[in-house]
Amino acid sequence: EASLIGARPFSEEALAKARAAHKPVFAYFTADWCLSCKVNENVAIETQATRDAFRKAGVVVLVGDWTRRDPAITRFLTNEGAAGVPLYLWYPAGGEAQKLPQVLTPATLADLAH
Repeated sequence: EASLIGARPFSEEALAKARAAHKPVFAYFTADWCLSCKVNENVAIETQATRDAFRKAGVVVLVGDWTRRDPAITRFLTNEGAAGVPLYLWYPAGGEAQKLPQVLTPATLADLAH
C-alpha cells in the first residue's frame, strides 16, 4: 500500500545519505503483526497533518518493515537498544538521533518537523 507521507524502505545506506544531505529524517520500524505499530501509523504517522509538516520541512521518511524479521533491521534495532518494534527515531538535520515514545500522538511528528 502506498505511503501518504512518502516513506521509503529503510536501509543504513539510505539513512546515511539523507543525513549527509543534512535533511531531517524520521525512521520508523514496524511489522504487520505489531498492533501498537498499526495504531500509531493510523493515528499519527500516515496522516495529512504529518504529511504537510514533513513536506514543508523536507523530512526524509524511512520505514523498516520487520514483519519477516529482516536480519539487517534486527541488527539496527539491536544497535539502538530496541528489543523489537515499534521503534521511532527522529534525526534533526545535523543533530543527534532522538528516540521517540512508543505511543505517538497525532501532534508528535508534526511538532518535531517545525
